[in-house]
Amino acid sequence: MDIAKMMKQAQQMQGKMQALQAELAARTVEVSVAGKISVTATGSGDVLSMRIDPSVVRADDVEMLEDLVVTAVRQAIAKGREMAAEEMQKVTAGLGLPPGLGL
Repeated sequence: MDIAKMMKQAQQMQGKMQALQAELAARTVEVSVAGKISVTATGSGDVLSMRIDPSVVRADDVEMLEDLVVTAVRQAIAKGREMAAEEMQKVTAGLGLPPGLGL
């Protein structure tokens, strides 16, 4: 086992991971809940924007609007994380890690 070669591979992998993290922070996903609330988030989990259809803004039903907003934000973050996990899996595929030990 060549330690120098392993160290070089580790440094290359670290560079790839840093580049991927920067790329994921720049990539976006968008979800829509009931066609009334749309949320855009990054692959790193930051919510960038939200659009709310005026038809769901009613003073007598604030709870429904709150539920829609929470659902949309959760879905956008989950979709961003899913995208990030898929991309990380591509980067770590050559490492030969056992199932479940991906980064």
